[in-house]
Amino acid sequence: MADNEPQASLASPASASTAAPAPAPQGPLEAGMVLDGFRLEERLHQGGMANLWRVTRLDPPEGEVLPLIMKVPRIKGGEDPATIVGFEVEQMLMPALKGPHVPRFVARGDWTRQAYIVMEHIEGQSLRARLDEAPLPLDEVIEIGSRVATALHDLHKQHVVHLDIKPSNIVMKPDGTAVLVDFGLSRHDFLPDLLEEEFSLPMGTGPYMSPEQVQFVRNDPRSDLFALGVMLYHFSTGERPFGQPSSVRGLRRRLYVEPVPPRAINAEIPPWLQEVILHCLEVKPERRYQSAAQLALDLQRPESVVLSKRAEKMQTSGTLKTLKRWFFALGSEPPLQATVTEQLARSPIIMAAVDTEHATAGLLEQLRETVRRIVQTEPGARLACVSVMKTARIGMDELTDKDGKSVHVKQLIALKHWARPISRALKLDDGRLTFHVLEAPDAARAIIEFAAKNRADHIVMGARGNSALRRYLGSVSAQVVAESECSVTVVRES
Repeated sequence: MADNEPQASLASPASASTAAPAPAPQGPLEAGMVLDGFRLEERLHQGGMANLWRVTRLDPPEGEVLPLIMKVPRIKGGEDPATIVGFEVEQMLMPALKGPHVPRFVARGDWTRQAYIVMEHIEGQSLRARLDEAPLPLDEVIEIGSRVATALHDLHKQHVVHLDIKPSNIVMKPDGTAVLVDFGLSRHDFLPDLLEEEFSLPMGTGPYMSPEQVQFVRNDPRSDLFALGVMLYHFSTGERPFGQPSSVRGLRRRLYVEPVPPRAINAEIPPWLQEVILHCLEVKPERRYQSAAQLALDLQRPESVVLSKRAEKMQTSGTLKTLKRWFFALGSEPPLQATVTEQLARSPIIMAAVDTEHATAGLLEQLRETVRRIVQTEPGARLACVSVMKTARIGMDELTDKDGKSVHVKQLIALKHWARPISRALKLDDGRLTFHVLEAPDAARAIIEFAAKNRADHIVMGARGNSALRRYLGSVSAQVVAESECSVTVVRES
């Protein structure tokens, strides 16, 4: 996990208000040593702030076959106090994390003897090596973005903002799962923020820091989406959007200087991907994607991305506009702070499953009104309208109707027609409304899998009112209610 990127650090090392006392120096660790029941087998990496050792547990729990790694801070005396505090943060935070997108926590050592963290050894390579090969094939850029956005959404749901998203802190497993590592700068909603308590200058890795991090805000999950936007920009163009600043003055330039539009560097980038990247890189968090799940949805379904002026840009703004932005940035205040939990709660993905073919006009109207009320109460919500085009399990499908028109397109038009009153009433014209026609033999399964893959928070769907139709076609809503991981509202005709 070698890392030649700029290391995460304070803009000025001597910024501690109450520096943590350095622990007593320990003797050098060597292969073969046993520390608290873990034998050090091999040093895998020696970094500026920590060493990584492959270890085995001498008395493992029955059935444990987990490969293990031990992270040990390098304490020589005289180092940046943030290095020590950051390791304390990681020791405190890692036991609270779970799931496939973070290493499994195993044990930790006390500072009075030897500080360390033992965790699952993730088999795979970090994305750091891919930077040297940028620009990457666009299919790979999109796949990386989708998988990392999915990992971030899972992390944010656990009330954590990473705050140091960069290629070297993302490991890709052989099966393609993105795993986030190095939580030394992270912030947890319900745990003390030691870094904020002890330091008073922005922390992060220069090229990836969000504007609000530069302004000392450490609890906005949209900061991680900005960093992912920087990664996508670099992977698709081969260049960093904001260079590699090393001072607070250099960091503040991103508050008023726009990056060169990606398509001006790499003409192969499609407009929709530039739209996504520049959407992530907006200065104000409220103008970015409001959740990682919303970003992942666009990357997985580019045909649904609504193009704005961002997609058309081929050059940065002129000197006058840049000067105007600089003037306002001089006295700009950091955005109002909200916790990770609050931000996710007000940025849900609402999924409307609409059967435009079989539902009655009354049920469609009732469903539309229910969806409108739900979305109206969630100003940051994304509405994904979904319809299922039934396909045969065996044999050929009829892809056109009797007039020779595409059945898929016909269903898409019907879906858009159904949603038009909602769009007009709530003015959903900024990418918050998307349409998806799924082709599948099993409507319930298609709805359940779409909701799971795209991290939908709420499914709203109609129930068939005709008992004969339910016997013939089955109760789709009952299966969705039984098997979906999110909330489901089933609407009946009045």
